[in-house]
Amino acid sequence: MRAALRHTLRQGLLVLAAGLLASCGVLPPAPPSASPDIARPSEAPGRLKPMPVRPLDVKASCRFRDEAGYAATAILDISHAEVKAFSATVDIPRRGSCRFDGPFTQTRSLPSVELRAQDGCTVNIWEQGEQVTVGFSNCARRCSRGTFDYVWPIIVDRTSGECH
Repeated sequence: MRAALRHTLRQGLLVLAAGLLASCGVLPPAPPSASPDIARPSEAPGRLKPMPVRPLDVKASCRFRDEAGYAATAILDISHAEVKAFSATVDIPRRGSCRFDGPFTQTRSLPSVELRAQDGCTVNIWEQGEQVTVGFSNCARRCSRGTFDYVWPIIVDRTSGECH
C-alpha cells in the first residue's frame, strides 16, 4: 500500500512539474497593429512625451548640505546652450573634496551641454523638466584621492535656483 501511495504521489509531482514547465513557454509576438497608439507610443493619450530638444537656459548660484554632511556648491550660467560660467565643488564627509572649475571647453550644445577639460574631466549638463542635472565623468584628478567614487550629480531646480 505504501509503495502504491508513493508511486501516485510521485506521478502527481511529475504532472505538477510538467504543468509548471509548460506555463513558462514563450508566447509568439503579437501581430503588428495598425493602431496609431502602437505605431507611435509616445503620442498616445496619457503617455509621456519626449523632452523637446531646445537650447538650455539656466542661471543659478547655489549651495546645499544634506543630513550626512555631503555638501556642494555650484555656479551655473548658461544662455541659449552657451556656457557663460560654470564651477562646482563637492565635499564628502570622511572622504575629501572635489573642485570642478576651469578651464573647460564647451564641446556640445544640443541635446545637452558638454564641457571638457584637457585632463579628460567631462561635465554633462541636461534638463529634466524643471530640473537641470550636472553630472561628472573622468574627473578623479580633480578630487582628493578616492573621493570621486562618491560624487553624485548636482540637481538644480530651475524655478527656485536651489540645488540638491
